[in-house]
Amino acid sequence: MNVRFIKSMVLVGIMFFSYSSQAWWWSKPSTYTQTKYPIVLTHGLYGFDSLVGIDYWHKVPEELSKDGASVFLTTVSNSNTVEVRGEQLIPQIERILAITGASKANLIGHSYGSPTIRYVASVRPDLVASVTSIGGVNKGTVVADKIQQGTQDSKSFAGLISTLGNALATVIDFLSGANQEQDIIASLGSLSTAHSVAFNAQHPDGVPTSACGEGDYVANGIRYYSWSGTKPGTNIFDPLDIITNVTKLFFPRGVANDGLVSACSSRLGMVIRDDFRMNHLDEVNMLLGLHDIWSTDPLTVFRSHANRLKKAGL
Repeated sequence: MNVRFIKSMVLVGIMFFSYSSQAWWWSKPSTYTQTKYPIVLTHGLYGFDSLVGIDYWHKVPEELSKDGASVFLTTVSNSNTVEVRGEQLIPQIERILAITGASKANLIGHSYGSPTIRYVASVRPDLVASVTSIGGVNKGTVVADKIQQGTQDSKSFAGLISTLGNALATVIDFLSGANQEQDIIASLGSLSTAHSVAFNAQHPDGVPTSACGEGDYVANGIRYYSWSGTKPGTNIFDPLDIITNVTKLFFPRGVANDGLVSACSSRLGMVIRDDFRMNHLDEVNMLLGLHDIWSTDPLTVFRSHANRLKKAGL
């Protein structure tokens, strides 16, 4: 009796294990981030896809694609006017659509990448399903204003910024294999508050009409989203925090910012959040994923947004 019972229990255990194993092996893969349209990532000022083993979008493509998203990196001039960058981006999007067979793309731009993709959405809306701004310079930045003012006040300072700025841009361009035209003075102009006012007058979709509000969620058939952070220093082990801890000093006291862009300037369309405990580079999980350990993981924010796009039919 006991032997028969033991044999029965062993058989049940084997069947249960076999069923569980089969369920695990044959379960359908997750489609949590599987958007209808491909996701296209566009970098900001001094940006790149990969540089000497360091990825600008650290683990973002992998995190999104593992659950179904089709993700593509683009490369435009890391320093030039927003219009030049936008025109460089258009043929890349066209190639992505040709490869995937999709009719449109979900554009995601970080920092200077935000006005870049907004330009594309404005002049080629037929290519765009959605625009997402991450730490976007949508109403300019005081950092560019201050540096630009210095170049206008002093020819020697202008020469120094031009020489050093373009040299850095050229090195980044060479090491990343991009081979694009660079112009840091032109970039500063495009990133300034004054130019942003003029740019937004020409390309107003999604831009808040109030100083720190939300913009239209949908404009010309395109959905607009944004998020950003407000903590310039987040991790003592991240050497890039030095940059944002210095540039935050350009902002007036009390103005929330991520070290390079104010929270109000980052707002576009539907504002997911503008107060993540992230600095400007944490927003794209750089450097190497180092960020505030008490904050939401940047990769989680990307995954949630891809799911948001999916649920919106995008």
